[in-house]
Amino acid sequence: MLCAHTVRRLRPGTFDQFVEAFVPREEDPPPGWVRFHALRNLADPDEVVTFGFFDGTLEELEGNQDASDFAERRSAIEPMVAEVVLNGVYEVAVSRVVERPGR
Repeated sequence: MLCAHTVRRLRPGTFDQFVEAFVPREEDPPPGWVRFHALRNLADPDEVVTFGFFDGTLEELEGNQDASDFAERRSAIEPMVAEVVLNGVYEVAVSRVVERPGR
């Protein structure tokens, strides 16, 4: 399992536009992607972390991005992004899910 992760600083007031343009549609997820998250920093609402989990190899992830609308979505958000702070693909080395009874 891989995790693609990016930290961006958005231009003020563009968060909603960013999410609309970049977050994959729930009804049409790209193949291989099993989960996607967009986080907003409570102390700085213009700092956004996006990450998704891909069930496959790095080569499959790159092929998926080439075959999907990923380039279009990245191009659509360019005007909203002031800075890319961190960007990378990581192998999930440890994963734990905490199950709480009654929740």
